[in-house]
Amino acid sequence: MPWKAAAAAASPAESSVPYTAIPAVYPQNVIVLPYYRPHRPSPTLLFLRRCSAFTAVVLLLSAALFFLYPSDPEITVVRVGLNHIQVHSSPKLTLDVSLSLTVKVRNPDFFSLDYDYLSVSIGYRGRQLGVVRSIGGIVKARGSSYVDAALNLNGLEFFLDAFYLLEDLAKGVVSFDTTTTVSGDLGLLFFEIPIEGKVSCDVYLSTSNQTVVRQNCYPVVRNSDSFVPFVMSWFTS
Repeated sequence: MPWKAAAAAASPAESSVPYTAIPAVYPQNVIVLPYYRPHRPSPTLLFLRRCSAFTAVVLLLSAALFFLYPSDPEITVVRVGLNHIQVHSSPKLTLDVSLSLTVKVRNPDFFSLDYDYLSVSIGYRGRQLGVVRSIGGIVKARGSSYVDAALNLNGLEFFLDAFYLLEDLAKGVVSFDTTTTVSGDLGLLFFEIPIEGKVSCDVYLSTSNQTVVRQNCYPVVRNSDSFVPFVMSWFTS
């Protein structure tokens, strides 16, 4: 038939047209998640956490205060030597005495100690007879330094205590009291904090063999009360 021939004639031309396949349609699934509300800790747990944090802060501040709070230097009289002692009865009762001391200065702080001087005074029955000073120095943090001091006093007159001195001379032992003082500044960061250490000793000297019979030493100043006025003056200035 004529239409079949026309269709047969047109088929070769149609076969040359490119053909694009229709993509397959996949099903689209939508997942709906429910609203998630975060779990809040209980008030007891929050209170415990805050208490733990507060305790940790207090402990850290206490440790810092313990290590940084300045302490007075520790003074120890390591050795007391008697060079000579002599009594003069004419024209009046006088006494010559020469002592040599070795003093140990220990710095217990974590900052260096710059002391201005070391002074040694000698007295008899509560009355000061003389004072000698040595030059200052530097004691490193948590360190110690030994300082030698010589105390030479000649022509000491005894008016009020002449009776007691004669009594001690008759016994052959004269008791003196010495006070050793170290004064200086402690370098704390950018500040210079004044501190002072003091130790007193009762020294018993033999007039017969020119020796030290015994000595009893005890610290006088072991606190840092000067630190509080220093801080108050710094904040008010």
